[in-house]
Order: sequence, then structure tokens, then C-alpha cells
Amino acid sequence: MNGQRQQAYDRGTNIFSPDGRLYQVEYAREAVRRGSVNVGVRARDGVVLAASKRLRSPLLEAEGIEKLHKIDDHLGVGSAGHVADARQLVDFGRRRAQTDRLRYGEPMAVEPFTKAVTDHVQEFTQQGGARPFGAALLVGGVDSSGADEPRPRLFETDPSGTPYEWQATAIGADDDTVREYLEGNYDPDSSVDTGVELALSALAESRGGPLSPEEVDVAIIDPTYRELDADKRRSTLDSLDLLADGAA
Repeated sequence: MNGQRQQAYDRGTNIFSPDGRLYQVEYAREAVRRGSVNVGVRARDGVVLAASKRLRSPLLEAEGIEKLHKIDDHLGVGSAGHVADARQLVDFGRRRAQTDRLRYGEPMAVEPFTKAVTDHVQEFTQQGGARPFGAALLVGGVDSSGADEPRPRLFETDPSGTPYEWQATAIGADDDTVREYLEGNYDPDSSVDTGVELALSALAESRGGPLSPEEVDVAIIDPTYRELDADKRRSTLDSLDLLADGAA
């Protein structure tokens, strides 16, 4: 009987169980944990986003796997979880950022942007006939408008619709391992160049070995969004002694 009751709450996308749990939200978090790992590092002069990519076949084009996305000139996100769900959130975020820019004549600040995305996510935890998004985002950006100096910000969006602000964090597979590595090596006064090295070292820690430049993507917002090309990723991995054999 207890099993049947649990299954009833299990099937309801927006029904609380007697102990206050939303099982579908918990399953959505599990979908994120099964995704490839993303790392975010906030430096004194910008934000670094780095993502690991899974190449399921040597025939697969590495550049076709998008884990990092430009939202606006000063905003970028990394995604983990179901790719299709993540793309919907990225598209929503791009539309919202551009709408605010056109409406107010200035770029949307990082925190209001993150909360707009999480408000959208939260709506799908309480609608009948819908399910929660099986994806999480790392939102990195630099607030410049109305500030004495640019302010880097880093947030995580949870499938429940809750935003969290971090100095450095990870989402996806082995996020606990990566977060533990970041806790032991993060320096809040570091530069974005040091942040890139830390993020790549953290990805290597999660993989348990060296990396190839095709297996990772790196983006920097300092204060504008830009992605590192394959040559730069290769040289950085080589300088850290993290370059996989045959990738030189």
C-alpha cells in the first residue's frame, strides 16, 4: 500500500508527497547530475565558465556539442542535464535579456536575469500537464551599468527554480568532487587567467586524468563574453601538464 501511495505522488508532476517532497523535481536534479560537468569561477576581474564535453563517437563533430552559450555581450551560461531542456532555457534567457535591453536601454544585470530564468523554471513545478526542466545553468556575467567598477557575478539555477550565488562551483556529474577541489584551491583575488587554469584543473580532477582541447570548452566574461579557441585551450592544458597524449 505504501508503495502504491508513493507511486501516486511519483507520477504527479506538481503534487507534494506527505513528507513535503516533489519527486519530479528530485528526478530533474538527478538528470542534471547525469550531465557532463560544468565549472564556474568568479575572479576579481571577470568570470570563467568551463565545460566538459562527452564525445560518444570519433565521428561526432566536437564543435557541434554546445555546453557554453552567449546570452548577451556581458552574460554567458553553461548547461548540464537534458540538452533540449537547456536549449529552451537558453532561448528564454536570450529573449528576456534582449527585451530588457530594448525596453530600458541598458544591459540586464546578472542577478535579475538569473531570477527571471528561475521564475520561469519554477512555474513548471506547479503546472498540471508540464514537468520540471531537467537542466541546470551556471550564469556568469559582469555588471557594469551604474557601478563604480565592473562587478563579476556567478549564479546557479536549480530545477526547483531556486537561484544560488557562488564564488566558484560546479554542476553535472561528479560536481561534489569538483566542488571539493575548488574549495581547496580557490582564491577570490585571482585573475581570470588563473581562473581558467583552476577551472581546467578541476575538470581534469573530475575526469581523473588529462584532457584534450576537443573535450572542453572555456568562456571568459571580462567584461565581454568570449570563448577560447582550440589552440588556446591546448596551450593552457599543456602548460598545466594536463594535455592528453596525442592531443599536442
